[in-house]
Amino acid sequence: MELTDSFIERLAFIEVFLEEADAAFAYDNLLAGLRGTVIPNLARFPLIGKRYLDQPPQSAEALTHLAQLPQGAADALRVYLHSDYLILYAVDAVKLTVYLLSIRHHRQLSFDFARLWPGA
Repeated sequence: MELTDSFIERLAFIEVFLEEADAAFAYDNLLAGLRGTVIPNLARFPLIGKRYLDQPPQSAEALTHLAQLPQGAADALRVYLHSDYLILYAVDAVKLTVYLLSIRHHRQLSFDFARLWPGA
């Protein structure tokens, strides 16, 4: 199991997000869930998550990013849902390694209209 730099960066964003929402305790719960549930589950059952491409992205940006991946890499992408979090990971079947790529709290996926249109 390997945590990528992007996964660690996303954890830091989640920590700030939860602190701003007066829910800092939830970050400790997330870390406990990662250690106690997610990582053991993925280590034992690496294909437990849904294939990312089962519902291909529709945005031009996401499609562009997928096209830039090495041949066959997108097929290794999987999504794991844990509590309020969506985790993107990849499985390297040759190395028998799971790479945690990204994580988001489901509420981070919404738009911040106040920031986008100040004074509206």
